[in-house]
Amino acid sequence: MAHIRYASPAEAGSELAELYARYADRAGNLDNILRIHSLNPPSLEHHYDLYRHLMAGPSPLSRQQREMIAVAVSAENDCFY
Repeated sequence: MAHIRYASPAEAGSELAELYARYADRAGNLDNILRIHSLNPPSLEHHYDLYRHLMAGPSPLSRQQREMIAVAVSAENDCFY
């Protein structure tokens, strides 16, 4: 597995800290798939926007169907997400 360095919340500048707060869950945890963009904060925001569009934007697929596809692809890729 590749290792990608990321900035911790303590290392985050004001822009990154705001993004961490915006995209964290209620417990303050941020998914690793977003955290890996911490060295390039605009890419974190763009990644999240793309994900939201794919999962919740206009589509002939329901949200449930999109989630099922994501689970199947993750399982095929041996991804623990």
